[in-house]
Amino acid sequence: ARPPSQPGAAHDRGAGTAHDRGREAWAQENPSSDVTLSQAEESGRSDSPASQEKRRREAIAAATCLTEALVDHLNVGVAQAYVNQRKLDHEVKTLQVQAAQFAKQTGQWIGMVENFNQALKEIGDVENWARSIELDMRTIATALEYVYKGQLQPAPS
Repeated sequence: ARPPSQPGAAHDRGAGTAHDRGREAWAQENPSSDVTLSQAEESGRSDSPASQEKRRREAIAAATCLTEALVDHLNVGVAQAYVNQRKLDHEVKTLQVQAAQFAKQTGQWIGMVENFNQALKEIGDVENWARSIELDMRTIATALEYVYKGQLQPAPS
């Protein structure tokens, strides 16, 4: 006897062959048929070329249907992937436009900040200029006050 892992071991254990299972299935599908299973088997062995051609065409038709069903199933997935890719492309374009707008706005903000800094520097420069002028004015005022006081005092004789 063969070990159970080898082909044909199921037959040795009494489970039946695929042919036996096929006979049982046919008998269950055709319980009221006038043709017995053995007659069907006999007719299958001595098929005419026309019936073989008919079975061949049926097999080709079944294979074609299966192939079309598989292709249709794959096409659904491919179509969904195509739709998803188009959505992604649209999202990428939208994101690119938004990124360009953001970059432009950021550039404007940077320009505004630079202008503000320049204005602050100028204010600082004006403040320094005002302090310098104030110091000069105090110096002049002090000098004038000194001169004025000097003129009011009598000249020593």
